[in-house]
Amino acid sequence: MSVDSSDSPRPSGPQLFRPQLSNLDSQRKDPRTLTSLPELLSCLSALQSEEAEHSRSLTELLNAREPILASLERLNTLVPQVDTILADAALLSNNVMNTAKTAERVGGRVRSLDDEMGRVREAGDRVGQVMDLKASLADLRLSIDGQDWEAATRHCARAMSLPFEVISGPFAEATVPTSDSHLPPAQTLQQAREILLAIFRKNFEQASRLRDSTATSRFFKLFPAIGWEDEGLEVYASFVVDLVRARAHTSSKTSSPLYYIAALTALFESIAMIVDQHQPIVEKYYGPGKMRNVVKRLLSECDRVVKGIIEGWEEGRSLKRKLSDIAINPSISVSSPTNRRPTSSTPEETTVDPREIDKVLSELAGMIGRWSLFRKFLIDSLNDDSPRAVDSNPELHPDESQEASSPDVYDTTYIDSTESRRLFSRLTTTYYIPLEVWYIRTTIDKAHRLSTIDTSQLPCSTTTPDDVFYILKIVISRLLSTGNVKGVEVTLDHLRNAMEQNYISVIRKKIDDVYRHASSSGPVSWGEKGDKENRVVFIILLNDLDISSSHLDHLVRDLSVSQIISQHFTEDNQLIVKNYLTTFSGLIMNLRSALRLGIEQMFNQLMRSKLRTFITDVFKDVSYVLDEDVFAVVEHQDYVKKRFIKAWEGFVDGFKENFTENNYRLFSGLALDVILRPWEKFITTLKFTELGAIRFDQDLRSIMTFLASQTAFGDAREKFIRLQQISTLLNLDSEEDVDEFYNSSGITWKLSSGEARAIVGLKL
Repeated sequence: MSVDSSDSPRPSGPQLFRPQLSNLDSQRKDPRTLTSLPELLSCLSALQSEEAEHSRSLTELLNAREPILASLERLNTLVPQVDTILADAALLSNNVMNTAKTAERVGGRVRSLDDEMGRVREAGDRVGQVMDLKASLADLRLSIDGQDWEAATRHCARAMSLPFEVISGPFAEATVPTSDSHLPPAQTLQQAREILLAIFRKNFEQASRLRDSTATSRFFKLFPAIGWEDEGLEVYASFVVDLVRARAHTSSKTSSPLYYIAALTALFESIAMIVDQHQPIVEKYYGPGKMRNVVKRLLSECDRVVKGIIEGWEEGRSLKRKLSDIAINPSISVSSPTNRRPTSSTPEETTVDPREIDKVLSELAGMIGRWSLFRKFLIDSLNDDSPRAVDSNPELHPDESQEASSPDVYDTTYIDSTESRRLFSRLTTTYYIPLEVWYIRTTIDKAHRLSTIDTSQLPCSTTTPDDVFYILKIVISRLLSTGNVKGVEVTLDHLRNAMEQNYISVIRKKIDDVYRHASSSGPVSWGEKGDKENRVVFIILLNDLDISSSHLDHLVRDLSVSQIISQHFTEDNQLIVKNYLTTFSGLIMNLRSALRLGIEQMFNQLMRSKLRTFITDVFKDVSYVLDEDVFAVVEHQDYVKKRFIKAWEGFVDGFKENFTENNYRLFSGLALDVILRPWEKFITTLKFTELGAIRFDQDLRSIMTFLASQTAFGDAREKFIRLQQISTLLNLDSEEDVDEFYNSSGITWKLSSGEARAIVGLKL
């Protein structure tokens, strides 16, 4: 019997050693090729080892045969038991199969019986529904005959609640008709609904004419119960439109500036009151969002009334003539050279009175603002329960195009597609923006012409900044009251251009004219009087720029936090409008740039030459080679500080009291920039003893203290950093190495290492 190695518990001998024997066979040489005795002995030894290996392998193989045979015997004893199990399994399978066939046969009959019972129940339900339908229709007819409209509504709603396939099914058509009503039930029900609709509509209209609120509410609630929602909303919308038409007209005359505003206010308030009072009722009986259908009808009536009001306003206020007048008479900028001192002048008479334009603009802004408030109210009221959606038609209302770019914007198509919206947008672009721009330009030019010097207080300035920014605040506040986002954007852009061209550029030109006049005349032809007059003109114009910058900053900040924005703009648009105001505030940088340039022009033309000998005069005959006796005398006299204060006060005489604080700070900063560099160079020409270095430090500190005491010198100490570092180096101990101190002191040096060594070399 052959033995398979896979049945053995471990590999057999030949398997274990076959690779090794193969290696021995490959290494052993052919005996026929051997020629020496050592080779023969080696080969014989290898053959003996191989023989021993084969013997051991055969022995292991014979020893492993017995367990295998024993296992096979045990398996043979299990064969009868397996045969018995197989026979039992076949018998069980046959029994189960027979039982399954029986169960399937019985189950099929049960399912058939269930189907029969289901059809019986369905037939019973259908019969019950048909009987219910028949009873409902009969009760409906009786209620209509008895004019019990609430009962008729209940019976009709009960019949309508049945499935349509029941109402229009053949069984109902065969059993429901009677001798009194032979029509199919579906037609009978529809006929009854139409009868009720006609009755409800007639009674509702009659009650609305009589202003019977109880009757109108009674019949208004019945429409949706019998499936006439749209028809009920239609008659209700007609009712509220009649309420709007019957509103009390304003009693003022058309010539009154409040007539058209009052007319629009009455119209919008009447609609808003209807929406506020009736919306809960409509949504209670008709469902959320149904008030919007009524509002659409109201807006149609609103379009008709608004169109008539606007046409009457355009004709009554002669708007087309006013537009042609401002086109013929544009604002004339003050561009002629200024005198040495601003003086008042009589403005030229024009055919267009700015006060009349101001009245028209106030009226127009009030009209547009009423519409914006009305629109904001409708959006807030009607969109509480409606889904948000991005408006898909921005062309109909360009002033709200910004809303479409932001997510979660309420759907406002129902109001933004109205004729009223287009009319007020046209008023903004056609009348308001051109008139407002003309008005601000004209008032700015008038403020320049009527400008006078305010001598009641110091610092000196003209009346122009106060006049211009008072008007500008009125104009921007009026603009924001319109609630028109696009109008705010466009008008602010025009206002910015007007301020740049008609205000900032005019003041800059006046400054340039004074500068050119000073350059062309020369200091010889001026004399002391001419120098003083031109200096006063310079100061006043520069103060106007500084005051204007402050006014504009306060104006923008005040308007950005004012209630006018939250009152007239929706929440989505409030941030947009504030961003437009922030952009408008960019004029502040233009004002400050013109101010800086003007101060530099005045300083270079009038003052720079006076500072050329400032340091040499202060330090005339000053020596810092001091012994103890001289040091005590110099400390007592303190003539460097006294000379500096006297020279400085003489230099700034006429500036400090006349300049604004900011202008004086800029002017003084320029003066210090001119003084400090020659001062540093002058120090390098001196020699210092130890006491002299201490005295120099005392002089420097006393001068810095004096300058810091001046209210405008917030940054004086920073300008003296180089001189302070020079003083520090001069007061170093003689034993201390300058390079080591320079590198390890931790000071942020403004001096180079070479300059530091040169400063230390000044010590004796």
